[in-house]
Amino acid sequence: MRWLHRQDWLSPVQWRRRILLWTGALVVGLVTIVFVEAAKYAYQLFYHAVTINPWWPMLITPCAFGLLTWLTRGSLQATRGSGIPEAIATLDVEDGNFRHHALSLRIAAGKMLLTLSAFLTGASVGREGPTVHVGASLMYTLGRRFGFSEPAAAGRFILAGAAAGLSAAFNAPLAGVMFAIEEMAGAYEHRMSGIILTAVVIAGVVTLGTLGNYSYFGQVTANLPLSSSWMAVLATGVLCGLAGGIYARMILLDFRPLSKLAGLRKRWPVMFSIGCGIALVLLSRLAGDSLYGTGYAQARAILQQQSDAPGAGFGALKLMANVASYWANIPGGLFSPALAVGAGLGHNLSLLITGAPASAIVLLSMAAYLSGVTQSPLTSTVICMELTSNQTMVIPILATCLLARTSSQLVCRTPVYRAFANRIIEQYREQQLAKSRATLAAATRQPGTTQTPS
Repeated sequence: MRWLHRQDWLSPVQWRRRILLWTGALVVGLVTIVFVEAAKYAYQLFYHAVTINPWWPMLITPCAFGLLTWLTRGSLQATRGSGIPEAIATLDVEDGNFRHHALSLRIAAGKMLLTLSAFLTGASVGREGPTVHVGASLMYTLGRRFGFSEPAAAGRFILAGAAAGLSAAFNAPLAGVMFAIEEMAGAYEHRMSGIILTAVVIAGVVTLGTLGNYSYFGQVTANLPLSSSWMAVLATGVLCGLAGGIYARMILLDFRPLSKLAGLRKRWPVMFSIGCGIALVLLSRLAGDSLYGTGYAQARAILQQQSDAPGAGFGALKLMANVASYWANIPGGLFSPALAVGAGLGHNLSLLITGAPASAIVLLSMAAYLSGVTQSPLTSTVICMELTSNQTMVIPILATCLLARTSSQLVCRTPVYRAFANRIIEQYREQQLAKSRATLAAATRQPGTTQTPS
């Protein structure tokens, strides 16, 4: 048995796969760095226009939303949204044509360019989901190009690419691993552990070596002692988890009160998107133009208890801005905006909960809201732990995220990424069924053919 294991370790095929995965992770890390810096620059250009005249977005944002929706109606439809559902769907559907349509280099390039366009117009979206999509696309294309096109082998490249993308986007290797296990694969696969871990580490080293050893939200030294202050765990877990579940149901547009909106978006997608852009601008004006973009600066200011942190209404208004941006069906993710909403809600709760540090309540709220949205408590825990360089609160954060997941399920039974992925898969199967029926109908209409009774 040891000799067989050694033979597998020395196998040329296995080494070719390892080298491809290491190379792919390196490429994903470099592309992510370019994407991150380009997204920052694009948003800075938009914010400069806002500082010149705060009403410029009323012209820029709605028109750009409508244009982005129009551009993604045809062959670039796979670039819409965060991109994580597309990556999940390609793991479930092993059809090569389906995977190529969702993960081609053309789709990856379009995802990056159109997401940058969304930042350039002030959309309240994130870049982490698109990075996952791009990472999966690059890894899949590389594996397919060098002979790993067999469905199971290609799936391993997709999974590793998605994990490497998230790791590089957040500079959080452990978060990438947990995301791949909990969100993408759904279950831990032992034989995949080394592949995922290697890809994640390489992608993380690339960003670490280029951008430096930094924490996404800075170092947070908050602590939550085992005392009555643990009431903060209960409050943030329940309330922020419910808020996350409500947000997930809203962007899915499967609330009965929202059925008319879903119909309007399907009938007039471009005009509906323009309306979403107008709503985003008006909401942001109410919040002092603080709702555009990822919300990173606002979340950091709240978490660090800075004097220029946004006011008490930021959390609710940012949630509505995120909904408006996602309803527009434009490219962009929801990780960073969700963390910003959680920080805003945590600021409100810190004014009501006594006996616990305000920064600790904000951190718990961020984790709870993200867990409520994604229903991935382990990923949310590790993300918030790594993004703040805070290991002392890992147990309170984990307890909060587990409670938030349970609270969210009361409102939204299916995790939001899985729900979107199921829609993509259902649409694909309907298209396949329609093609089969059309082929059968064409065959029966050919002269000289007879229909065999069933």
